[in-house]
Formats: sequence, C-alpha cells, structure tokens
Amino acid sequence: MRVLYVEDEKFLAEAVKHNLEKEKIDCDLALDGEDGLNKAIDEIYDVVILDVMLPKISGIDILRRMRERKISTPVIMLSALSEVEDKVNGLDAGADDYLAKPFKTAELVARIKALMRRPAVIKSEKVRYLNLIYDVNEKSLNGVSLTGKEAGIIHELMKTPGKIVKKDFLLNKVWGGEAFGEDNYIEVYVSRLRRVLKKLGSKAEINSVRGLGYKIVEA
Repeated sequence: MRVLYVEDEKFLAEAVKHNLEKEKIDCDLALDGEDGLNKAIDEIYDVVILDVMLPKISGIDILRRMRERKISTPVIMLSALSEVEDKVNGLDAGADDYLAKPFKTAELVARIKALMRRPAVIKSEKVRYLNLIYDVNEKSLNGVSLTGKEAGIIHELMKTPGKIVKKDFLLNKVWGGEAFGEDNYIEVYVSRLRRVLKKLGSKAEINSVRGLGYKIVEA
C-alpha cells in the first residue's frame, strides 16, 4: 500500500511517515500544496492524506482539482478545524473521510485500512427508489458523484426504503468497523445527502429516527 501525505509541518510529517512505514504502509511526503497536487494527480497512490491549511494551494483546492480531473483516489482530510461546517466543506469537495488534528497515528492507520477494505464492485448495479437511481459502480445518485461514505449510506437506505437502518449497522458497514465513536459524525454525511436530494428535486427524504438511525421515505 502506498499513500501520499501532504503536510507543511515537516516534523509532524516525518513522524507520521515513520509510524506509517512501521505499519508496512509506504508513504511519500509533500510539504506544500503545489508539490502535493503534482504528486496527487499522478494517480499512483492508494490513499491521499491532505492537510487543509497548506502553503501555495490549500488542501481543499487540491481535492477539488483531483475530482475535477476525475481522479477517484480516496482522500482523508486532516485539519485542526473541528467545526461541522469545516467538515462539510471537505466532504462537499469530495473527501472520503475527515480526521481532526491532533490525531493518533493508530487511528489514521485504521482509517486508511478501512478505505482499502471496501469491496471492489464486481458487476454493474443500480438501485432505484421513487425518482432516485443510485449507480453502484459510479457511486453517483442521479448522476451526482458522491463521496465513499455518502455512497455507502444512501446505498444501504435505498436497499430497504421505509425501514430504519440503525446507526451501528451503518458504522460497521460504511466505516469498515473502525467507528471511533463516529455515531454523531454520521449526521454530517446525512445532512450532505439531504442537500443532494433537495438539489435533485427528489420525491424522497431521509428521516432521522431518534436513538435508532435513519430511513428513506417518500416526502
């Protein structure tokens, strides 16, 4: 496995690189956004880890440019910013996961491995509900590209419309079992999906069921 870590704090970057390589994860470093973008668009990495605040080009801008080029490499955003809106900005730009700084290397390793455990799609599959069509191969909803976790959530909801999908199930299914207390964090992804449904003018909506989970129903 080979990852790219884009981080302008050299001491931190080298420390994380050392710890990742102890876990048998090859790690290349980029210490500014310009170098990070040049390396990321080579598409030779299994995962790209991006700090948000970078000199020359921000992590968010790197991510946007990757997605504009149709580069689907999984991306984990890192930031000292912990507000929900900051997380939403990263997810909107196409991030697959978001980790607040400071973080433990063990958690970063777990999240990298969780992304790598996602099963490859074997055959073309589309899931339909009302006027929604989720394309499993493209990870898109009515043509709108989704991040990995958004795609996993909407897929599970649309497979069983009208039925409650429990948070614990979503954590195990979408996060690959590496939950790290993310039960409240799911709401960030669900909020993004609600915005997508609204933008699409969908007849469906995602309801929260207090203390249990979520279900997709006709609005």
